[in-house]
Amino acid sequence: MKNDIVLSMSGICKRFPGVLALQNVDFTLCKGEIHALMGENGAGKSTLVKVLTGVYQKDSGQIKLAGIDNEVAIKSPQDAQNLGISTVYQEITLCPNLTVAENMFIGRGNYSFINWRDTHKKASDILKKLNIPTSATRQLGTCSLAVQQMVAVARAVDMDCKVLILDEPTSSLDEQEVELLFSLMRDLKSRGVGIIFITHFLEQVYEICDRITVLRNGELVGAYNINELPRVELISKMMGKELDDLSKLQHRKKEIPENAPYVYEASGLSSAEGTKPFNFEIHKGEVNGFTGLLGSGRSESVRAIFGADKITGGKVKINDRLAKISKPKDAMKYGMGYLPEDRKQDGIIDELSVRDNIILALQVMKGFFRPFSKSEAEAFADKYIKLLGIKTASSETPIKSLSGGNQQKAILARWLLTNPQYLILDEPTRGIDVGTKVEIQKLVLKLAEDGVSVTFISSEIEEMLTTCSRLIVMRDRKIVGELKGEDMTQAKIMHTIAGEATHND
Repeated sequence: MKNDIVLSMSGICKRFPGVLALQNVDFTLCKGEIHALMGENGAGKSTLVKVLTGVYQKDSGQIKLAGIDNEVAIKSPQDAQNLGISTVYQEITLCPNLTVAENMFIGRGNYSFINWRDTHKKASDILKKLNIPTSATRQLGTCSLAVQQMVAVARAVDMDCKVLILDEPTSSLDEQEVELLFSLMRDLKSRGVGIIFITHFLEQVYEICDRITVLRNGELVGAYNINELPRVELISKMMGKELDDLSKLQHRKKEIPENAPYVYEASGLSSAEGTKPFNFEIHKGEVNGFTGLLGSGRSESVRAIFGADKITGGKVKINDRLAKISKPKDAMKYGMGYLPEDRKQDGIIDELSVRDNIILALQVMKGFFRPFSKSEAEAFADKYIKLLGIKTASSETPIKSLSGGNQQKAILARWLLTNPQYLILDEPTRGIDVGTKVEIQKLVLKLAEDGVSVTFISSEIEEMLTTCSRLIVMRDRKIVGELKGEDMTQAKIMHTIAGEATHND
């Protein structure tokens, strides 16, 4: 295999202030190989690719390419391109208002004179050679997403690409479009192109890839042949959980009676963000959760429940009565609250004070033309600053100056102030210290004891097992299982995500 290696990265380190993003990472890619780069959020995949493509400069390590005796210095994306390394991103970066041919050759050659006849013929030849179902003169924006991705790939291949990086190329494609792209990938593989495939779709990895490299917390876990790594072991390596290391966990189980009333029920719910129709319900006082790998559809599902994404189908009942939820304000009127996954983008308003961030949801429900008095707002904020132990100089302190954990508590306070009957918490403990994590978990359990229904999402399995009495398991944006009681174990979760039965089933 050594003679077939087209790319070798060894001992790659990359530091950012306060963070060691990559630590002695090795990666090899062979000629005519489709190689999956896998890992959870924060594993280091994007950083490694950005080092390879010249977006970031490595702090140490070596990069070597076939046909070049010495290590290569990649100081910019243009350097990478000149060396035959091309990237096709999830978001298509071509120009939809130009033709397919124009997109394939844009930025190349002398614009003082363009022989369009020759350009169209050359583009047509490439499209035919790669079996891409479109014409050179068609406007790119009128093509399907899959064809647009394939045109981006064709552009890279025509620029003598030896290493092709496909970063989440299938995230917006349907099954037929995925097959079109896979057909092209197999064709390129037969022509000797080495392909790095980054995706969160496990089924696609096992359908198209030859090898898998797994990263976790900026470190190399290992590189494996696809037929030597069962899915459940891949998930175990990505999550850093041993399948037999289960007895150490002590988690509280609050069993909900089967006849307990439902607070929220959905049937056939789907959204414009690719959530496949699903059924879901939650009992009064229950803590349930959505679990699965990043990209499985956890966040999209709860956003659909709250109306944060455009609803495209399904029926909803609140307290056994039909309800229409088409936007977050509708959900809030029904006593629902939602703490989003990205608190900086979708949660806090960083220019406002802690007080104004806390009262925001209640003010929306009341109406902005009926503002709370300053004394009312201060009373609300002071109550929850004390209740949740938010560390801030005062309620008027800009929220952006607080630590991540205290910002998270402020957003929790925002929803608690609305006295919700159903609260959705998406990654409420991400990026905060251990002590605050425990406080939030205790708060969730206390809310359930008081009759509040909570949907809790966390990338950390221990947190899910500690707080939830029922888990909805997701893979590839659909529900693939539901676990409760004795089935709520790390092993069962990982086997269900992988689509495999546990040994004792």
